[in-house]
Amino acid sequence: MTHLVLASASPARLSVLRGAGVEPTVRVSGVDEDAIIDRLGPSAAPDTVVTTLAEAKARDVVPSLVAEGITDAVVIGCDSMLLIDGELQGKPHTVDVARRRWRSMAGRSATLLTGHSVLRLSDGAVVADASDHSGTVVHFASPSDQDLEAYLASGEPLKVAGAFTLDSLGGWFVEKLEGDPSSVIGIGLPLVRRLLSDVGVSIAELWAANSLAR
Repeated sequence: MTHLVLASASPARLSVLRGAGVEPTVRVSGVDEDAIIDRLGPSAAPDTVVTTLAEAKARDVVPSLVAEGITDAVVIGCDSMLLIDGELQGKPHTVDVARRRWRSMAGRSATLLTGHSVLRLSDGAVVADASDHSGTVVHFASPSDQDLEAYLASGEPLKVAGAFTLDSLGGWFVEKLEGDPSSVIGIGLPLVRRLLSDVGVSIAELWAANSLAR
């Protein structure tokens, strides 16, 4: 039986997996994202940054899983950032930062990059791993000042990469996508399926071991 673990606090990622028929165990990593980004340096490629962060998050939860007795599992780690004007943007955290970002990206396009890392754990050891990233072009609308201020007041854009969501309030302000919608929500099912295959795990196995009905 292959135990599925999501190394993320994101309710959106959990919702995507549940919608895909599995109920993962959620464990939140404690990695210092800023420290990893600083270590990589300003010359690191954007896809390298998000993939490295995803890998770090997946590996960070392994010791605690083993301590709990979860020694045979598949662990998924993810990290998303918006690439616009050659710069990566994570969570804005404050209204002022989110407002500035929206004013710069309204009516424009940017690429939402999501790093994915899949680890296969057997007898408490990582026996296989696979990582990659996905990129989806997001075409943003130009919300009115009233709509933007209402969106900022909701608090939602402060807590998400790129200061927007696709599956919640921010969906009103996304015109169209070029790429995988699930990766914009935070976990790309097509890519995760390929990475699972790389570590020798099928979707059928995940459904059998992690079904919502179990």
